[in-house]
Formats: sequence, C-alpha cells, structure tokens
Amino acid sequence: MPPTIHHIETAVPPFKHKQEDLRDRMKEISNSDEREQRIIHHLYARSGIKSRYSVINDFKKGASHSLFFNGQGATPGTANRNDTYIKEGRKLFVEIASNLLKNSEFNKEEITHLITVSCTGFYAPGPDFDIIRALSLNPSIERYHLGFMGCYATIPALKMADQICRADKDANVMIVSVELCTIHFQANPKMDSLLSASVFGDGGSGAIVSNRQSSQPSYAINGFASALLEKGKEDMAWSIGDHGFNMVLSNYIPDLLSESLDKFMDPVLKKFSMEASDIDLWAIHPGGRAILDKVEKTLGLSSEALHSARSVLSEYGNMSSATILFVLKDLIQTTQVNKPKKTLAMAFGPGLTLETADLTLV
Repeated sequence: MPPTIHHIETAVPPFKHKQEDLRDRMKEISNSDEREQRIIHHLYARSGIKSRYSVINDFKKGASHSLFFNGQGATPGTANRNDTYIKEGRKLFVEIASNLLKNSEFNKEEITHLITVSCTGFYAPGPDFDIIRALSLNPSIERYHLGFMGCYATIPALKMADQICRADKDANVMIVSVELCTIHFQANPKMDSLLSASVFGDGGSGAIVSNRQSSQPSYAINGFASALLEKGKEDMAWSIGDHGFNMVLSNYIPDLLSESLDKFMDPVLKKFSMEASDIDLWAIHPGGRAILDKVEKTLGLSSEALHSARSVLSEYGNMSSATILFVLKDLIQTTQVNKPKKTLAMAFGPGLTLETADLTLV
C-alpha cells in the first residue's frame, strides 16, 4: 500500500467579509479615479467569490480597526503586519494541529514528523515549536518548514511526507499550512494590488500522511510531477517591502497557463501512465475564476469537474498554499466513494511553477 493522506482539517479566522462589502471598501480607500473605480467593480464582480475571511476586521466600515485604519494610515509597516501574523497565525497553526489529533485515528505519541507551510509571515521559534509545545508532542520530533514558496507549497509538503513514509514504514507525518494573505493588503489602485486585494483571503489546513490503512475515505499517494513554465517569472512574484509583502500578480497569468498547460500535462500524464479521461476527480488550486475558466477550457473538462475548486473559491477566496487541502476535503465530502477515484491535484505559484499530485480517493 502506498502512503495515505489520512485526514484533512481546515480552519478560518473569525472575521468573515462579503465580497461586495470588500469591493465598496476598496473603492472608498484606494484613492482611485473614476476609471479605476470601474476596474475595481469589474474585478470584484467577476471574481467568483462570495466571501472571504481575515484575521483582522479592518475591512468592515466602522469596525474597531486593528491594523490598517488605526492612525497609521492604510500602509502599516512590515513589522506591524508580521506582528499580526505571529499573534494570529500561531492560533490557527495550533488549532489545526489540535483538530488533526482530535478527529483522526492518531494520538500525539504517534506523530514522528511535522511539516509547517507558510509564505505570509516569519518568526522563530516558529509555528512548529508552537504546535509541539501546545500539543505536548515529542520534543525530538523531526520538523521542517517550507516557507515563501507560494500557492503551490502544500504539494511539495505532501511530496516530502510521502518520501518520509516510503523511507520509514512507521512514520506518521503531520502537515499544517497557514496563510494570512490579508495582512499584506495594499490600498492603492495599482493593478497588482487590485488583483491581489480582490482574491486573497486567510485560512489554514492540515493533513496526516502515514503508511497505515484508513477506515475513512482517504487519498492514496501514487506520485508527483512538477514543472516551470517558460514564461511567467515576472508575472507572479512575492517579495518583502517596507510596507508589507509585495505581490506581483499579472492579469496575463490565466493566458500563460492556457498557453503552457497542454505542454505540461503531456509529460505529467505520461509519467503517471494515464490519459486525461482516466481522471475521475480534479483538485485544482482556485487561484482565481479566470484561472479555473482557462484550465477547464484548455483541458476540455466539464463544468462539474471543477465544482469543488469553484465552491472553495466562492466561500473562501484564494488562501495561497492552504487552499488545495480545502479542495481535496470538499471532494471527499461531496463524492460517493463506491469505487477508487483517480484524482489529480494541481496548484500554481510564483515562477510560474506547476505542481501536481497523482492520488486515488478510496
């Protein structure tokens, strides 16, 4: 039996924002002209998003603003934003890890490895330390952090867990990803800022990977494939600025994916010894509505094929690396597993980087 993704947990912070409220707030505070106001309205209306979550409630008009409208103006410094990441992020990391133990077939003594994932903040000792202390895990547990990789990072985390389990039959690997994208909000009418402000939300997810058989629906891990597109290095990037992390997010990304997806998929399908028609379930990272539309059209998928990806996008927005496990969890919850379901997980990130996982829902 191959290693298995045994259990998936997801969590979001307390403040829920309707997309139309975020749109109106952005119009109010972005110092935009009439043309830019129309662009904002169009971006939010076409986003495919109904709601998003944040660790701060600044985006609600009249709320007790904690970061962006507390006298510092709309551009608090990177230190203030990262302090919010430390305070609020560790809560989500611990909550997800705790729920993984509470709701799975594993106890704390059985966890041998811990992988944490994030690209929206830094601190040391980090979230791995917080999880070990809060859950009283074995202090000698092997721990790793995958940082600053972007939206695709949870697939490399699964790949690492898979390799650990194949090397050690007794390994039980906990993965926890938390992203607080909204703390890097930029209130300006630049297109990169408008695009990122219209899609990103906060959330976290986690899973346990092990060689054990599971009594619940779970994903068997068959293999992984990755690629760098020829174009796209300048169209999606993530760097640290004086006023938060700066996202370069070009509106050409959907077209770049469309141009390159066939070239990418051919060797992936060959590596996995299958055809696209063999895939029962598609777990696509919902980077945005336009990206899902292009993937659907380019691969010739039915509208139902991306139902879980679109549902997650609608309810939560793009939560960077945490999002793909939301999609995989939704597929488990909405699929009748009367026979093994060949599943392809796919995520995109800076580079442009494409990561895929060949899974079987059983």
